[in-house]
Amino acid sequence: MKLDILAFGVHPDDVELSCSGVLLVEKLNGKKTGIIDLTAGELGTRGTVETRKQEAADAAKILGVDVRDNLKMADGFLQNDEAHQKKIISAIRRYQPEIILCNAPEDRHPDHGRSSKMVADASFLSGLQKIETEHEGIKQTAWRPVYVFRYIQDRILQPDFVIDISAVFEKKIEAIKAYKTQFYNTQINEPETYISSPDFLDSVIYRHKWFGKMIGVKYAEGFISEKMIGLNNFDALIKNNT
Repeated sequence: MKLDILAFGVHPDDVELSCSGVLLVEKLNGKKTGIIDLTAGELGTRGTVETRKQEAADAAKILGVDVRDNLKMADGFLQNDEAHQKKIISAIRRYQPEIILCNAPEDRHPDHGRSSKMVADASFLSGLQKIETEHEGIKQTAWRPVYVFRYIQDRILQPDFVIDISAVFEKKIEAIKAYKTQFYNTQINEPETYISSPDFLDSVIYRHKWFGKMIGVKYAEGFISEKMIGLNNFDALIKNNT
């Protein structure tokens, strides 16, 4: 299945926290969207691989994505090497997205920054015909996305552009809360972690409010691009009277 937008995350919940609003917006625009989790989040303090898998499936239903896969890389031990890159290249060639979204270039969790570089490198290498990959025994054709955008996660970074997600923000929060073992939940008896406090979810909301304030809307998500963004005309610009 060819996708328009494919979002990569190291851990199940990275995408929900950072760029699920854009996936919801683009789904409303008729685009095909997908998520690929690189790991099962097996080193997470709370929950299990099995509960995390079910939570990811529940969140995918809320987001209405066309595809959600897991590449089953080792949580905490990502390396930007040939073996890891070829798994990502195969996924890119399988879904042929025009746009890839991936982890922040730097963040509190070291896997996030490593993943960002790894996915960006693989996105370029995926376009090289002499790199051979297969899926289900069939040789894949080369494919390079038009854009790779890094979403912003826990660490506040200056975005190159932001996208209004006000209309879908409540649905985004619903998708985040699908991870019942990971975030604040008085019904779950698990060790407290950095992300399980109510303050953490508040910080997610405040971050999106801050990005929204930049363009005069209620909520927005921010992205970083190494490639210059082009517009066909000024009508593509959001009307910002602030």
